[in-house]
Amino acid sequence: MGFVIAVDGPAASGKGTIAVKLGQLYGLPVLDSGLLYRAVGVKVLAEGGDLADAAAATAAARSLESAELESPTVRTRGAGEAASRVAVHTPVREALRDYQRAFAAQEPGAVIDGRDIGTVIAPDAPAKLYITATPQARADRRWKQLIGQGEAVSFEEILADIRTRDARDEARADSPMVAAPDAVLLDTTEMTIDAAFDAARRIVEAARSRWETAKG
Repeated sequence: MGFVIAVDGPAASGKGTIAVKLGQLYGLPVLDSGLLYRAVGVKVLAEGGDLADAAAATAAARSLESAELESPTVRTRGAGEAASRVAVHTPVREALRDYQRAFAAQEPGAVIDGRDIGTVIAPDAPAKLYITATPQARADRRWKQLIGQGEAVSFEEILADIRTRDARDEARADSPMVAAPDAVLLDTTEMTIDAAFDAARRIVEAARSRWETAKG
């Protein structure tokens, strides 16, 4: 395994932006694993399926193509809700697990953000971060993002969405959202994105130093 950076955390914590910036800094490919689940959910709905139907969701996951991750529809509020609902199906997670592990296995490394990267996808990752923030701060970020995209939605609706998704992601039987025991916690509630990235960079630099020393 190369130098893998696992960036986990709940929705709108800042983990996606931090992951992209870390990828740019270290010259590593970046995977937003949440887009995989969003794309699966969007695909199920587009085909007239039921998000609660594990078989339909699994079929969508197995036939998923990388180009589908580029569709603007995967970044909508509805896609986020759909992602959380299909992610509870163990066969869906299994179908997407190989894709993520193969991404993590490439040289010279990779940056992957999600909810179970440090615990399930890349448990041996040299650098692990768990990015979090209060539900109110995360809801405010997501609300402003969606308003900027032209979606008509209230802050209260987004806060309710955030809390529902957190509860669902934390309670699912397979790969629940939880910080890996060796992950470094970074609370971005009061941070600007630049400050959050700087803190993340310092955490990763320390991990990289330990990793290089261990390699000899």
